[in-house]
Amino acid sequence: MNKGLEDLLRGELKIKQPPENEGPRVNLDTILLAHFTRPKKSERVLEIGCAHGAVSLILAKRGHTVEGVDIQAHLIEMAAENAVENGLEDKTKFYTADIRDHRKIWEAQSFDRVTVNPPYFEKKSGSLSPSTALATALNGLNCTLEDLVQACRYLLKNKGYLDIVIHAGRVGELLALLDKYNIAPKKLRSVHPKPGAEASVVLIEAVRASKHGLKIIAPLFVLDEDGKETPQLLEAYRTGGE
Repeated sequence: MNKGLEDLLRGELKIKQPPENEGPRVNLDTILLAHFTRPKKSERVLEIGCAHGAVSLILAKRGHTVEGVDIQAHLIEMAAENAVENGLEDKTKFYTADIRDHRKIWEAQSFDRVTVNPPYFEKKSGSLSPSTALATALNGLNCTLEDLVQACRYLLKNKGYLDIVIHAGRVGELLALLDKYNIAPKKLRSVHPKPGAEASVVLIEAVRASKHGLKIIAPLFVLDEDGKETPQLLEAYRTGGE
């Protein structure tokens, strides 16, 4: 398979990824999630739906030890190759698994932090991509948003953190599920294409078994009023949140 290559973090990280329309690729959500996720050095971190490993590898490049899981074996193989290519194989571990089988794979409360970019659409909604790999990433063919939140509830330690980037249209659904599974949203940041535009995606940090108390921080604009990339966006692309 012909693979694309993406340079990240001022060219310090190189990511092999599927060609256009043949699988999930590095995009704005990838960068924003890595920028938003701020583990402590001692934390055990899991990325659910890691695909080719971009978020996990950005975090590893920042000095964290990260595990990644994805149901698609060819993407996990690519993630492992990316780890070796970037000299991060000692900082990362990748698994091929269905996250719905989380109880068979990990003990309860195994992780201090989970990071995830769920599918954009509900299962069987929206127009499906002709690529199975891309359709799985975009349309949640293998699990629902509730499956993901339920898994996070099981995997996170008490007071453990969930970092998530989600399509703005699914925020209400997510907040209801977080409440159902006793994971309290603590920080929310909306992302807008430009000033005056509706949010496209939302970043949320939540904490398992914690008191409620949501802080809504300043929005991030991709472009300014002149159509130029904003300093906040450029900084995320340069450093991944370091």
